Amino acid sequence: MIDQEIHKVLKTIYPILTTSPFPWAITGSLGFALQGMDTEVHDVDIQTDRPGAYEIERRLSAYSIRPVAFSGTERIRSHFGALEIRGVRVEIMGDIQKRMPDGRWEEPVDVTRFLRWTIWDGMRIPVLSLEYEYRAYLIMGRIEKAETLRKWMETSAGKNPAE
Repeated sequence: MIDQEIHKVLKTIYPILTTSPFPWAITGSLGFALQGMDTEVHDVDIQTDRPGAYEIERRLSAYSIRPVAFSGTERIRSHFGALEIRGVRVEIMGDIQKRMPDGRWEEPVDVTRFLRWTIWDGMRIPVLSLEYEYRAYLIMGRIEKAETLRKWMETSAGKNPAE
């Protein structure tokens, strides 16, 4: 469910992101909700490429709480930074790579390959396909989240408001 604060954050960042020359998409729980899934949303996740992460940070620098820098964990790495807008955390992730089961790192994700578009409150918002999100959660070992996505996709076939 998209509450008023998340809505206001989207209204704040949307005009800034739509003029960016770099590809970007809303991902995570907000991306799921924008595609019709009934899920709680507590933050905003933006996925882009490496130059896009630094450009988004520059454009929204007044809200920066963690400058974009390359960082990672055992399972995922990216050019990561964080903003806080109206008390809502906004995470920026550029050139995400996930560690494959064999230990190798995948190539950075090409956001444009997995883009879908949804119309919400007059905004044409890019989101990552739920199929991509499902596979990403499986690779990261987040099986419960992947299964939730899979079940929702199976029961909601044809009902997805994303274009």
